[in-house]
Amino acid sequence: MRPVPPLENQPGTSRLRLRTLIRLRWIAVIGQTIAVFAVYFGLGFELPFGLCLAVILLSACLNIFLRFRYLPSQRLQSIYVMLMLSYDLVQLSALLYLTGGLQNPFSILLVVPVTVSASTQLPRYTLALGVVAVVCTTVLTFVSEPLPWIAEQALESPLLFKFGVWTAIVCGTLFTSLYAWRIAKEARQMSDALAAAEMVLAREQQLSALDGLAAAAAHELGTPLSTISVIAKEMEHEAQKDSVLWEDVKLIRSEAKRCREILSTLVEHDGKPDQMFDRLPLTQLIEEVVQPHRALGTEVAIIAGPRPETGGEDRKEPVLLRNPGVLYGLGNIIENAIDFARTGVEISALWDSQDVIITIADDGPGIPPAIMEHLGEPYVTTRRAAKSKTDSSSDRIGLGLGFFIAKTLLERSGASLLLKNLEVPGSGAMVRVTWPRNSIDSTRADLSAAAE
Repeated sequence: MRPVPPLENQPGTSRLRLRTLIRLRWIAVIGQTIAVFAVYFGLGFELPFGLCLAVILLSACLNIFLRFRYLPSQRLQSIYVMLMLSYDLVQLSALLYLTGGLQNPFSILLVVPVTVSASTQLPRYTLALGVVAVVCTTVLTFVSEPLPWIAEQALESPLLFKFGVWTAIVCGTLFTSLYAWRIAKEARQMSDALAAAEMVLAREQQLSALDGLAAAAAHELGTPLSTISVIAKEMEHEAQKDSVLWEDVKLIRSEAKRCREILSTLVEHDGKPDQMFDRLPLTQLIEEVVQPHRALGTEVAIIAGPRPETGGEDRKEPVLLRNPGVLYGLGNIIENAIDFARTGVEISALWDSQDVIITIADDGPGIPPAIMEHLGEPYVTTRRAAKSKTDSSSDRIGLGLGFFIAKTLLERSGASLLLKNLEVPGSGAMVRVTWPRNSIDSTRADLSAAAE
């Protein structure tokens, strides 16, 4: 059957697919059918068997209709999701009405549709569905058929007990919905932030790959430049020195020669690692990261050396491989320190036989305690009213992704981060980045490879 136009519409589309709702409803249909058959045939309790099966069959027919009428893979508008989950609430309430109302132990399942909505939909749709759940629960408190039970023993719970069950279901709906909404929100934020981190890293890797592209372009352009040089040389021999074309031909030859010299320089690097570029001493790497920020006017002091207790070969400065993630991560932390510093930023780089430690400290106001424990999570920022040193007329309000991306990239390189405020009488914030030396010092890696 050819599907009708989809229910989804981009502005109001939710994250929930029709297939998911159909599968959840099939689970409910199977569970309800088993429960009804078990009570009627297994336990021998009297209940309106035909009406119960009719209510269950209605859900099965709705599933079959949706399966063949619409594409199961499409994402639904939030309003349609709310309507379908509202139907599930009403259908379950009808089944509970026929089997004892809130006395039925399965009445707790009224919580499920609202929880599903809370984990996938906007709060306003979940709130509307919650109202439907409360209305259905309230009706079942006062109106229902008797609970299927032993014929000789009448089982009727007092109203106070039913009110207690009503309170439990409403409170359970509220708690589970808030919990599911919060967990789903954090998962979406983490997913979006990790995607942003991947984009930043991919961009840095693309920039690093430009060297190889330039060398490939040099190979391709070598042949046409050689042809231009040969033709220009022949034209120079045939042209008269006092001709108008003489100077133009000489210019063409000289420019072609210059282009070939430039391309030959690029070709020399093709396939050959540049040790000066790929490997950097620790102090040189820090200076490279700091250099773009010195124009902002804040004094940046760099202190580097072995830790006092080190000796022998451990005093030798670590040499790091050029890593776009490390460069971006350190650059972001240094930029934040410069933005919040009052007078200056101090960067210390220390090393010993076990660790390489970079500490970045500023003399600014520090990090508010309420934000400290959450900083490093996506969309958590202290940049609410920080003035940009490059544009003092406008406020820079961050999205909270910068430090998260920096932290993620540095941790991928093997680093651990410690973030805290400086102790009184000092002021400001400090970020300490620590690597195990064997994981980042390229000279140690070369020695290990040679030993193997």
